Amino acid sequence: MAWRQFKKRRLNLMGLMFIGSIFGVAFFADFVTSDLPIVLHRGGQTWILPNLTRPAALLTTNNLELLQGGMNQGDWGLFPPLPYGPDEDLGQLRTTRLEAPHLKHPLGTDDRGRDVAARMIHGTRVTLTVGILAVGLYVLIGILLGATAGYFGGWLDTAIGRVTEVFMSFPSFFLILTIQALLPTTAGVTSVLQLVAVIGVTGWTEISRLVRAEVIRARVNDYVAAARAAGLSDTRILMRYVLPNSLGPVLVAATFGVAGAVLLESALSFLGFGVQPPMASWGELLQQARETRRGWMVLYPGLAVFLSVTAYNLAGEGLRDALDPRLRS
Repeated sequence: MAWRQFKKRRLNLMGLMFIGSIFGVAFFADFVTSDLPIVLHRGGQTWILPNLTRPAALLTTNNLELLQGGMNQGDWGLFPPLPYGPDEDLGQLRTTRLEAPHLKHPLGTDDRGRDVAARMIHGTRVTLTVGILAVGLYVLIGILLGATAGYFGGWLDTAIGRVTEVFMSFPSFFLILTIQALLPTTAGVTSVLQLVAVIGVTGWTEISRLVRAEVIRARVNDYVAAARAAGLSDTRILMRYVLPNSLGPVLVAATFGVAGAVLLESALSFLGFGVQPPMASWGELLQQARETRRGWMVLYPGLAVFLSVTAYNLAGEGLRDALDPRLRS
């Protein structure tokens, strides 16, 4: 019933399809753009997926070298459509800094001669990782605290409510920005995980209040009274009966939350407090665009952020309407 309601609007399906395409690009990024072939036969030896396994024999080799004279008779390779890695600079690609888009580099090059298209495609992984993991973390925290406060009430409800109000008294963006500024600067995967943790531990308040209200509504239903009469423990009643009937609005909030997390990661990276170079992300590309004042470096990552946030919002609105029994037909 929910799916029938969801697919009635084409915009919902378009948003869902775009989200699916983003995940596809992130998952297959190494097969779309990489500095090594997908399959390579060279010198009588064959490597399967060297772009993923990174064999020691190919550490000093890249696609450009192979395509420009590095293949002998009998050698062959299956190369990705964009034969560049996201971290290959002008010394490896023989490019120049800040090249405008052209046939060889369809989205141009950045201030270090790296291919912008390769960095955008691999940056999709970082942006989605931050969005999904950060929202997953604060949804988990919000469910645990909200369900505890709503079901058991009393001093637990009061204590959790006061903590929630303290967190909500600070503007979330400036709170995250302050925490990021105070934490030591990290690079690579560590900077991604740090950003996920900071967003996760500061963004749970709305989920907690939402779950609390839903649990309070659900705990007075007859099936809860029947479960208590059957001798079930409070923990089992909460996990088996109350929570499953309280998570519909949480799924909707989580969908909107991913859109917010994508936008937040881009804003923080744009300001220099998010994902740190050399790791690629859409926000990091926008930061370069601000420093270099090149229009194409603003257009493509900005458009990617806009379309992703729009797609998640459309899917969230569709999910909200689909889970509303008053709108089902």
